[in-house]
Amino acid sequence: MANPRIEQLKKLVQMDPNDDVALFGLGKFLMEEGSFAEAAQYLEQCIKAKPDYSAAYLALAESLLKIDKKNRAKEVCQQGHAVSLKKGDLQVTKKIEALQATLT
Repeated sequence: MANPRIEQLKKLVQMDPNDDVALFGLGKFLMEEGSFAEAAQYLEQCIKAKPDYSAAYLALAESLLKIDKKNRAKEVCQQGHAVSLKKGDLQVTKKIEALQATLT
């Protein structure tokens, strides 16, 4: 059975493809369901809609690693690290740094 939260967020994204909150939420719910490739698509859309959404970079990098896209995950980590530092988002910065340490 389809997750009603995912279906509701997909409808919101259809109405507004640049709704960064809906895109991020959809990506996170899809990650919870194990749909990492689909999650990555929505999270990519999220960082295009809101390039300073640091948590979206972290979630995207995690999703990309689950679907064996290590090179793209490295790029996303670098971009997300810069964004999180600029915003002063220390929690995301630390998580991205920990993730980057596993990618070397």
